[in-house]
Amino acid sequence: MQFDLTDLSLFRHVVEAGSITHGAERAHLALAAASTRIRNMEKSLGAPLLLRNRQGVVPTPAGRTLLQHARALLSQAERLREDLASFTGGLAGQIRILSNTNALTEFLPEALSAFLAHHPQVSIDLEERLSDEIVGLIAEGVGDIGIVAGTVDTGRLETFPFRSDRFVLVVPKGLPLATSTKVTFAEVLKYDFVGLDRASALQRFLAAKATRIGLPLRLRVQLRSFDAVCRMVEAGVGLGIVPETTARRAGHTMAITAIDLEDPWAARDLTLCVRSQSELTATARELVAHLRGGAEGPPQTT
Repeated sequence: MQFDLTDLSLFRHVVEAGSITHGAERAHLALAAASTRIRNMEKSLGAPLLLRNRQGVVPTPAGRTLLQHARALLSQAERLREDLASFTGGLAGQIRILSNTNALTEFLPEALSAFLAHHPQVSIDLEERLSDEIVGLIAEGVGDIGIVAGTVDTGRLETFPFRSDRFVLVVPKGLPLATSTKVTFAEVLKYDFVGLDRASALQRFLAAKATRIGLPLRLRVQLRSFDAVCRMVEAGVGLGIVPETTARRAGHTMAITAIDLEDPWAARDLTLCVRSQSELTATARELVAHLRGGAEGPPQTT
């Protein structure tokens, strides 16, 4: 049985993506090459590693065992690369961040830009997920750093304050609803909406909330950014739900009005979470300190 680091990295990506196709894309391999590597791994082991079905792939018991060891070995390899990099000019390596929509679009671009400008040998793998998904994935070691809504139970993960924001409803000026100061999500589900792409964590979150209320979320247009949502709202296509920071910025140049949402989930205290700082590479620990900024106090463990 001979697996190299490329094999192990590919297998981890395939399992985490639930698809050989998407796993190959994440590993920057052609699909044919990735499929061949997986088959050779199974042949070398003498047992199947993946169960294939129309929805994708899931690991077999042997695959789950391999995944656990692959994550540990890849983490050790990353530490080795970082330690050796200290002899050739400073910190290096890759950091995997899992973030909810709000943090990813409103706060991370500026924060990561500043960090990467001072660490040219570091690369960051950033993926958008729902907050509750992120907690489980960080606990499993899928990512190094997670950013989640503060309302989510983070279990035994180490957590640190990150930022605070809230979601608001944006409506075009002139709409009678624009005179309201507060509304609930349920009260406005009778209107058409403009939202993010269905794959976005926030859009899935809002769709689930609407389902629990028992009303459909009527999306007229789906876009890739909160700024684009605000522009469509201004044009009268529908209402939108965006971070207050976005609404405030867009309100300087667009004819839109922001209305507070009374729902408890609208308030967003964003939290950094890691499995354990002691398990992070030195580069990842430095990034955690950078993202925390001036936050004070010891890490919180629930």
